[in-house]
Amino acid sequence: MSTTTTQASPYLPVRDAWLARRTETILEPTLPIVDPHHHLWERPGWRYMLDDLLADTNSGHNIVATVFAQCRLMHRAGGPEEFRPVGETEFVNGVAAMSASGGYGATKICAGIVGHVDLRLGGRARDVLEAHIRAGGGRFRGIRHITAYDADPTLMNPAYAPPPGLTGDKTFREGFACLAPLNLTFDAWLYHPQIGDVTALARAFPGTGICLNHIGGPLAIGNYSGRRDEIFSNWSKSIRELAACPNVVVKVGGMAMRINGWDFHEKADPPSSEALAAAWKPYVDTCIEAFGANRCMFESNFPVDKGSYGYAPFWNACKLLAKDASATEKTDLFSGTAARFYRLDLA
Repeated sequence: MSTTTTQASPYLPVRDAWLARRTETILEPTLPIVDPHHHLWERPGWRYMLDDLLADTNSGHNIVATVFAQCRLMHRAGGPEEFRPVGETEFVNGVAAMSASGGYGATKICAGIVGHVDLRLGGRARDVLEAHIRAGGGRFRGIRHITAYDADPTLMNPAYAPPPGLTGDKTFREGFACLAPLNLTFDAWLYHPQIGDVTALARAFPGTGICLNHIGGPLAIGNYSGRRDEIFSNWSKSIRELAACPNVVVKVGGMAMRINGWDFHEKADPPSSEALAAAWKPYVDTCIEAFGANRCMFESNFPVDKGSYGYAPFWNACKLLAKDASATEKTDLFSGTAARFYRLDLA
């Protein structure tokens, strides 16, 4: 089972005893869900591997498949530096194969794999991408190259040090150009002042599928503290401009990280699904109105967001937020968009 985290920044600590203080009746328990964004890792004081993920996906909702997102897991210890992230795909594909045996339940764990390639390799990125494809056992779908940057150092994840304006770099774009010919997609993780960078990238590469992670990372701490209304206005404008690019979809979730500035983790009890839905409704409604349900997918971002709430209340909150959606829209939000973007076979 998961253990308590001890590190402070950049993650909120997971407290199992605190999370256990909230239980909820599962809403719409038969609704099929693809969780398109989770991690696996084994870090000092924090373990989240297959058994931990299964404990969450088996907590009541009908999770039919998941997609793994890169997180510096099990990189190779040796060999050329640029090929070391292929170790992550090798490991995750092994976890997926375990799940595909049927011995761990019906959920197709890691049915899609999003890995990492340093696109600053330029044209040489293709060789690494092809190595991921070979290692992925038919499950490798694309990459994430994190570009989240802010001049405020308190907002930066010390594990990543991207320079500003990376997506506009000539060599980065040469690497990015290697994706579409290999039928691969790009997951974009950055902060809300950088959403325009994704828009420019999407316009420059209209044939490459791009997924904006975590609704574009609206910031609410450090220099952005106490400015939530102003930031929401700027964020929503950027979201609408990005939505005009038909090759972009958005992951609706990842809104309870430290950088988002919510105080859920400071309460005596974990938040209810109703409280989560109320806090997030303006953001979720904006994304769905701008992109349409057929280009939005709810995501858990576990275990990162597990410092703020449990898995079952999170999906209940999503169902509350989608209660007025049509049957077709609901299917898209919970499974259809993810299945199309990541080319998942849910049969």
